[in-house]
Amino acid sequence: MALICSIFTEKIDFRRSLSSALIIPVLLLNILGCEPGPTGGPIPWLVDRSKETGLEFTHNNGMSGERYFCEIVGPGVAIFDYDGDGDMDVALNQGHLLKKESTQNPIPSLPMPEGHPKGLRLFRNEGVKNKVPVFTDVTNETGIDSKVYGMGLAVSDVNNDGTPDLLVTGFGEDELWVSTPSGIYENLASEWGVADPRWTTSAIFADVDRDGDEDLYVCAYVDFSLSNHKPCYGSTSLVDYCGPNSYPSLTDRFYVNDGHGGFVDWTVNSGIGSVAGAGLGVACSDLDNDGDLDFYVANDGEANRLWSQSESLRFTDSALLNGCALNRNGKPEASMGAEIADFDGDGDEDVFLTHLDGETNTLYRNEGEGFFDDISTESGLGIPSRKWTGFGAAWVDFDNDGWLDLYVTNGAVKMAVDRLAKGEVHPLGQPDQLYRNLQGESFIVFSEVDVPALAKETVGRGAAWGDLDDDGDLDLVVTGNGESARLLFNTIGQDSSWIGLSPLDSKNRFVAGVKFEINIPESKKMVRYSRRGGSYLSSHDPRVVIGLAGNNKPVDLMVTWPDGAVQNFPTLSPGIYHEIRRNED
Repeated sequence: MALICSIFTEKIDFRRSLSSALIIPVLLLNILGCEPGPTGGPIPWLVDRSKETGLEFTHNNGMSGERYFCEIVGPGVAIFDYDGDGDMDVALNQGHLLKKESTQNPIPSLPMPEGHPKGLRLFRNEGVKNKVPVFTDVTNETGIDSKVYGMGLAVSDVNNDGTPDLLVTGFGEDELWVSTPSGIYENLASEWGVADPRWTTSAIFADVDRDGDEDLYVCAYVDFSLSNHKPCYGSTSLVDYCGPNSYPSLTDRFYVNDGHGGFVDWTVNSGIGSVAGAGLGVACSDLDNDGDLDFYVANDGEANRLWSQSESLRFTDSALLNGCALNRNGKPEASMGAEIADFDGDGDEDVFLTHLDGETNTLYRNEGEGFFDDISTESGLGIPSRKWTGFGAAWVDFDNDGWLDLYVTNGAVKMAVDRLAKGEVHPLGQPDQLYRNLQGESFIVFSEVDVPALAKETVGRGAAWGDLDDDGDLDLVVTGNGESARLLFNTIGQDSSWIGLSPLDSKNRFVAGVKFEINIPESKKMVRYSRRGGSYLSSHDPRVVIGLAGNNKPVDLMVTWPDGAVQNFPTLSPGIYHEIRRNED
């Protein structure tokens, strides 16, 4: 096998654009497990340095042998600057032991480390020491005391005080931790009208009505509770975890920020409440390029939704018409994570979805005006994913060559019988995957030989990117179900040229949905959008990092704000972060 890989990789230059004649060899390399590194040695783009950072967190999924459905779904992660000191902090969602009122105290199957605190944890970035950022658990001093069995995290400055606030979704009543003048957070979900008691998952904030404050979309999953829990059986007739078709689907919710300290439930009025779906992932962008924001929702085992904004705050599901409701074979898949980005550099945004093992992850290429084509197979992303169950996903230009690469974290949802027989209590671990973007034409998957961090099998769930050490490349925080979170540091991007952008309004608030167009001298134009939400249950670093493909000269930037206003920022220096402020004149 090594000889075959060597022959193929010597013949193909993976740094140039692939012609159609090379698609078959690339797919063959994916099948064989060959990699694109012509260097003859490992290319450790990502290195797991979690223990060195002090970010010590173990997820408690509450397992006690009952096989409660919600035990295998979470948790999420959020990367944001909660204290305004310029570096990124990390929040990690948490579960807890579950029991019916009629049962005795259950015994946890996966005991937590001794002394491990309960509930959601917030870690402050203390800065880089010995070449890694150091984190301190500051949850108690912030006043955050989360009680919900946590799933997703979403970030926004809902009260417009310049400090980001945190929405916690979960199995139970959602929480909204809002900053106060004293620096303490308070759970004001009820006061703000977003204390949904159902099972909710991914959520995203976006200024849909362009009034200067962010509205909220929350995915709801299925109508499962401990009281209606029932046994489900796997292919071997052993009791296993249920799937989404075992319970009725729920309708998602859409809230409009009223600008006066509350949200108005606009689910019915918007049209989003017209149909139910087992929602797990959501992303937001102007996918049809009509100037209005749209929502793309990944539904587990059902048709996905493209909620196109047909008029202000009114949405129509156009996914079937636009080619992104079902896969190429006309079938729904077990969609979990949803991540949007312009992977092929044509100026519009494409959609990537993660799925169950036996299926393939899906890449929908935007052909213009929001019409999509399923190119999962020919892109090289489909076949290598078939063996695994994908959850979180992150479009990141890891090597800053100007092309967005892709990271997928995997973890099973059905118990492997052979591993149970060996005594494993939680046999759901799978290796993650890292794909290199070959100039927008195709992808090649790395193996653990080239990126040793991929060798570890984990029960991957949430994934968020952020420049945690402020060196100009994007790192990852990846959560595991029933296990420790991981910090995967980028070891290659800082060696190439880059530019960082922080879009801010006059009140110093991050602005999502901003379009950035970079003109590189004697090279191509690159388009990126600002956003926090996406992936699976997670929220990204709000800053935008753009790899400049080796260009070290100043670049020109054109910014299109969400309301259509355009500003030009000429000759911006690479290698630093720039605050891009809206001209209010």
